[in-house]
Amino acid sequence: MMSFQIGAFPHSKRCTTSTFYIAFLAALLFASDHLDAQTDRPPNVIYILADDLGYADLSCYGQTHFNTPNIDRLATSGMRFTQHYSGSTVCAPSRSSLMTGLHTGHTFIRGNKSVKPEGQYPIPAEIHTMAEAMQNAGYVTGAFGKWGLGPPSSEGDPINQGFDRFFGYNCQSLAHHYYPRHLWSDKDSIAMPENAGQAKGRYAPALIQQEALTFIDDHQEEPFFLFMPNVIPHAELIAPEYYMEKYRGKYLPENKYEGNDDGPKYRLGPYESQEESHAAFAAMINVLDDQVGEIIDKVEALGLTENTLIIFTSDNGPHLEGGADPDYFDSNGPLKGYKRDLYEGGIRVPMLASWPGKITPGSESDHVSAFWDVFPTMAELAGFSRPNRCDGISFLPSLLGAADQEEHQYLYWEFHEKGGRQAIRQGNWKGVRYNVFKEPDGPLELYDLENDIGEEHDLSKDHPEVVAELEKLLSAARTPSEVFRFGDQ
Repeated sequence: MMSFQIGAFPHSKRCTTSTFYIAFLAALLFASDHLDAQTDRPPNVIYILADDLGYADLSCYGQTHFNTPNIDRLATSGMRFTQHYSGSTVCAPSRSSLMTGLHTGHTFIRGNKSVKPEGQYPIPAEIHTMAEAMQNAGYVTGAFGKWGLGPPSSEGDPINQGFDRFFGYNCQSLAHHYYPRHLWSDKDSIAMPENAGQAKGRYAPALIQQEALTFIDDHQEEPFFLFMPNVIPHAELIAPEYYMEKYRGKYLPENKYEGNDDGPKYRLGPYESQEESHAAFAAMINVLDDQVGEIIDKVEALGLTENTLIIFTSDNGPHLEGGADPDYFDSNGPLKGYKRDLYEGGIRVPMLASWPGKITPGSESDHVSAFWDVFPTMAELAGFSRPNRCDGISFLPSLLGAADQEEHQYLYWEFHEKGGRQAIRQGNWKGVRYNVFKEPDGPLELYDLENDIGEEHDLSKDHPEVVAELEKLLSAARTPSEVFRFGDQ
């Protein structure tokens, strides 16, 4: 790929007065036209999605064991959301919700379903994704990181779902490994011989980051949508030695994890051992924070800051895999539950949005929003029509500090593992039902999130009328899926 830089126009050392003024006037007209084009140009969008980052894993959300100064820059220059929710409590359906503007009762991909030899069940070609809409609106689109919505060359391949450029992991299982055998560049498999056997020669997040920075360089003169589904801090827990040595011995007693270090399944899904899981987790967050800082610095260096919206969030709550220890780091703060839970800890995630000149610096929003709101927000931002089928509402008014922000009637989630789980939020009321497959009409737990953010007190017996209302919404919130069946449907 080539990058272009505005340079000096050819000129002669000898110039008459008249030709000088003609050239000067032409330069003024060029600059005026260029500024008008920049003003009329829709904003760039950079959407950074961390993998399994907890609600309180950022210092701007209360983390005290380590700092995230670069990510905190987004909070300082922009807005911190306190009631934002992921699309699901695991990877693939969360991303499907983001890309389609539909919650897990309606979006096509509703669970993690792997296919052989590599990848996950594909999102169908007929589904119009947010990336396709941005592409049709004149944006250059790029995805860098972990995909998980369709195998290479399938209809779900990111290149077939609206992205002009893709670099990273297609398969979320192979994305468990930070020294992979290969990565994907568009539709080409790029071998990593430096990682052959048990070698650790090329750290994939660094390669992916460089490709993302190159994408910004290459497309600085046109509107771009940069989707960065970062693989950090999902297991396995591992970081380059430069980062590890900064944290080694600081988080004792260490948490040792015994994993899969050789054999036929090595680097094909099962996590590698880690004797310093606490240090590795902190080191990985440091890598993530540095990468966010590089993105911010790149945008500033290119003079794109005031025309670029940067959003940072996480795909679900913190995991308990590969030696991860969210309780040690208080990764969820006051929230209950982890990844795969539909309590707040599994689905409430940090979200920061920075757009200098548009978003008030250091502001905070308690607007209740979710991943399925991003698509209609992009539609309003970029001036294209929101999808015909959409569960989301634009949160652009909240970003811009407007008073006319529409509110959700309710939010809905379903989870197809662990016996089946459902959750619904209406106002400050939250309903949670577990073991749906065995008891589809089993008891609904009820929590008042305004007074009980930790979901410690089930109020279902005290408010049967609220339970009855939430039950009605639960039965109306979903449509059946033949691919991702939910109990007996």
